[in-house]
Amino acid sequence: MNKAAAHVVTVLLAGLALVLGAPAASAHGGPIELEVTGDGADNVNVLVTYKKDGHPVTEIVEATLTATSADGRSFGPVPLRSAPEGQNLYRAAEPLPSGEWRVTVKATEPAKAKKTVKVTAGEIASAPAPTQTPTPTQAQAPTKAPTSGKAAAAVVDDPGATGAPLKIGIIVFVALAALTAWIALARRHHRAVTRR
Repeated sequence: MNKAAAHVVTVLLAGLALVLGAPAASAHGGPIELEVTGDGADNVNVLVTYKKDGHPVTEIVEATLTATSADGRSFGPVPLRSAPEGQNLYRAAEPLPSGEWRVTVKATEPAKAKKTVKVTAGEIASAPAPTQTPTPTQAQAPTKAPTSGKAAAAVVDDPGATGAPLKIGIIVFVALAALTAWIALARRHHRAVTRR
């Protein structure tokens, strides 16, 4: 490989490293966003992401929850605790009493944020027992673990889950295509020079 080809390959690799490294470096910091929802029972889920790019906040989040009901009851302030289901999912340290609540979550770290939503808290009604006996084929069919609609939606809606690998793949593909085209042109030029 001649010097010009070595320089071009070096520039392409350096550019690729900068492009691939830039999203990871800029993914953290800045304002945060709180998504507050009831968990269907007696607690509140708070999903914390960066407002700029929607990436999960992996730093420790300091936040509190307060709530007021339509009949004048008040609840909190209660600190939020990290939930075991996700790195940027938080829950109130104490369960919310049954009823309709206007819930306010205030975060102070890693950035200030506030969100107020209406939440219904209470026991989940147990599903009624099936009245029909299963047929032999139904009894032998493997069962799937039930998934919550919110959990499934969270996996599908996570922009970081598929966006970053797809972008990286496209960038690598374009860089390889450019390198292949350059090598083909260099070979053609070399053949033309050697024929003279």
